[in-house]
Amino acid sequence: MHRARRLLLTLIWCFACGPLLAQMPFYTDNADVTDRGTLHFEFFNEYDGLQSAQYPNLRQNTSNFKFNYGFPHGLEFDVDFPYLAIYRAPGSQASIGFGDADTGIKWNFYRAKRPLSVPALSASLYLEFPTGDPSQELGSGLRDYWLNSIAQEPLSDKTRLNANFGYLFAGNTSTGVLGVQTTRGHVYTGGVSWQHDFTPRLTLGAELYAAIAADNGLGKDQLQALSGGAYQFTKLMSVTFALLGGSHIASPRLGGQVGFEVDFPLRHTPAAPQSAFNQISSPSPSRRSP
Repeated sequence: MHRARRLLLTLIWCFACGPLLAQMPFYTDNADVTDRGTLHFEFFNEYDGLQSAQYPNLRQNTSNFKFNYGFPHGLEFDVDFPYLAIYRAPGSQASIGFGDADTGIKWNFYRAKRPLSVPALSASLYLEFPTGDPSQELGSGLRDYWLNSIAQEPLSDKTRLNANFGYLFAGNTSTGVLGVQTTRGHVYTGGVSWQHDFTPRLTLGAELYAAIAADNGLGKDQLQALSGGAYQFTKLMSVTFALLGGSHIASPRLGGQVGFEVDFPLRHTPAAPQSAFNQISSPSPSRRSP
């Protein structure tokens, strides 16, 4: 009965992501937050081949810079901004420049107890500003409001399942020419990721991500899969990598991603890791390693 209840709650909370707001290299976020008093920096570069329906757009390169800071009571403040390059067919000029910047707050409001009865639960709210040039397809020209819910279920000490449900109630999910594009429509987003710690340093996983506009006339559907992981060089630094691809127009046809993340503890005394679980099997200073 308890297992069935946990599964039901996980499914209720599943299927969501925010735009570039997740646990690298995955689009699906986990329930953990950055440790209190710690500045967390992430960078990744993703190079994507676009669907034929995007012609004359052929390829997009996204370099993303993200900062997180951990506050008391399971709160985290986020800000990130992408730098985009959109390459087009001969005769069409490429577009290069900054995209839409966003900021948000994440709250881990339920830390799961062991033995588990329900998953660890978090929620996040993000606001994206139209800082990119829409005439060059670098930005949407809209202000986006995005609410995301997160559930994290450990299947074992080394394996976990992350599931989100998201609702964009104004704006769209586009980053450059990728993502669901709407005028002022609502978008439902979703993602489920599975991750396993093969060694204390190496984590690998897979993910399925989707997004769809509430009105079929407003946008483009997105469905993509990702496989990748992270390797922890030190307690404060990891590198990430992934391959991804999709079958719908708003997804990349095929792409690759590499990045890194670094923690900068700003407190003089070390803080306990803010894991989404009350009992921590393998403490880590980073929110990226539950």
